[in-house]
Amino acid sequence: MMRIKNKLKNSSTALSVFYTLSMLKDFLLFNFWGLLSNLKWYLSDLSDYKNQLKLKRNNTIIILQPSLKDRTSTTPLEPVYFYQDTWAAHKIFELKPQHHYDIGSSAKTIGLISQFVPTTMVDIRPIDLKLNNLYFQKGTILNLPFENASVKSISSLCVVEHIGLGRYGDLVDVLGSEKAIKEIQRVTAPEGIILISVPVDDENKTYFNSHRAFTREYILELFNNCELMEEKYIYGNELVDNYSKGKKLGAGLFMFKMKHIAN
Repeated sequence: MMRIKNKLKNSSTALSVFYTLSMLKDFLLFNFWGLLSNLKWYLSDLSDYKNQLKLKRNNTIIILQPSLKDRTSTTPLEPVYFYQDTWAAHKIFELKPQHHYDIGSSAKTIGLISQFVPTTMVDIRPIDLKLNNLYFQKGTILNLPFENASVKSISSLCVVEHIGLGRYGDLVDVLGSEKAIKEIQRVTAPEGIILISVPVDDENKTYFNSHRAFTREYILELFNNCELMEEKYIYGNELVDNYSKGKKLGAGLFMFKMKHIAN
């Protein structure tokens, strides 16, 4: 699938067809031949297990709960989330802010970070679980519940590219990402740190209604009130230091420091 997608990168129409067909495929309940192949080893393993129980005279009750997608040769990981979350966690642990604020990132990642740095998580959807040092505030990235220049450490990972596309029930807004980035800068204090990740591409693009992608130049333009402190890029399974238009779609990780803005 990845090889096919790479071959189609230069045609927006071909990519649109590819993504649409992939979505339709995902809606199918069963991949018939894959199901048969997995059932073959599952039933064989089940028979072996039952035979071992008989030999050991074990009275354990067997409840069938097939898990047929986990027998893989390598550990399945989504490289963008793996790299961006570990990168952001490293930065926060290194900077040791008194309190960190996050807007809409992975609750799992933010939960872990909160056990080292007190953290407030802002999202439109409350979380039902409780942790010491993890605080929740309901809010939207387009109208954050903070005063101007009040936050010294803030992150938003794989979020702003979705704003205004209707994917999560929000209103369609062609400038949703730009408004979200402006709002993040509004609440960030002078010298405050912003950690952000977004898809990057050779041109500004909208993959409707999944996400947008941006050029490096446009991201720096949107964060014109900030100083760029660090940038990393994810292309395929690699984390690299340099942006490459030729590699097309990837992910950019950016650490900015808020400048002192004259009144």
